[in-house]
Amino acid sequence: MPAGLIRSMLSVPGIRERFLEKAQDVPADLLSFDLEDSVAWDDKPTARAILARTLPDFPAKGRAIFVRTNGHDTGLLEKDLEGVVGPWLDGINISKVEGPRDIHRLDDYLAYIERTRGMVDGRIAVIPWIENAKAAINAYEICTASPRIIGVCVGGEDYSVSIGVRRTKGGAELHHVRRVTINAAHAAGITPLDTPWTDLADAEGYEAELAAGREIGFRGKFCIHPDQVPVANRTYAPNDDDLDWARRVVESYEDAVARNLGALALDDRMIDKPVYDQALEVIAWSERIQAQGAQS
Repeated sequence: MPAGLIRSMLSVPGIRERFLEKAQDVPADLLSFDLEDSVAWDDKPTARAILARTLPDFPAKGRAIFVRTNGHDTGLLEKDLEGVVGPWLDGINISKVEGPRDIHRLDDYLAYIERTRGMVDGRIAVIPWIENAKAAINAYEICTASPRIIGVCVGGEDYSVSIGVRRTKGGAELHHVRRVTINAAHAAGITPLDTPWTDLADAEGYEAELAAGREIGFRGKFCIHPDQVPVANRTYAPNDDDLDWARRVVESYEDAVARNLGALALDDRMIDKPVYDQALEVIAWSERIQAQGAQS
């Protein structure tokens, strides 16, 4: 998986073998096999055993393979890691993180498993979830707590509970946590992922939320149904107009620099170094997507 490319992360319940089979052909950038919220407490050992049996031979097809474990507070994290970590696994989604200490504990245990199982140190990547008020306060410290961390995801339902409100479609209650998570992620050089859209019947609302998320700086979406994945992939990718603009900016700005000019006008807008850098990032973003497609 090219660094920084997680347009879509699909949750796959670890207890549902039929869903695991269906996930083989879903074009998500990252598949997250779940041991947490989608698995009832009494079913967690069974789900762990299913994933331990299934994942070693699961066809990755260029996608990252992750498992979403239970959090530290459950007493199940170590059992989850012992059951699913191996050379076939790319990373761990860890829920209910509250601060960097939670990441340090996970990092230490992953290092122990890697060494005892003959894996490369640091092989397993990590994506923590920002799911409560304390985590929002500690977002940057969480995002920089380990070099294993490649992304961070907002958990809107649990965050709403933590601040004593109900989740709404408009998402006003998530305004703060979304922005602090985005800012922390970009400052740390990792990928910010938006909370899932849970109303599967409202496709129009889902697309609107995707577009709004991209506008404020998210780079991917946590998806809870396979049908959501292609829409997220399309939204979190430069379109033809984006690329046309970026290439014209790069060409025009580099020509201006060659003529010893610091800025120029293009389409009635001033183009200077920050705009040039934005254009380069759009082109690099598109190239990462192309590289991902070449691996699948």
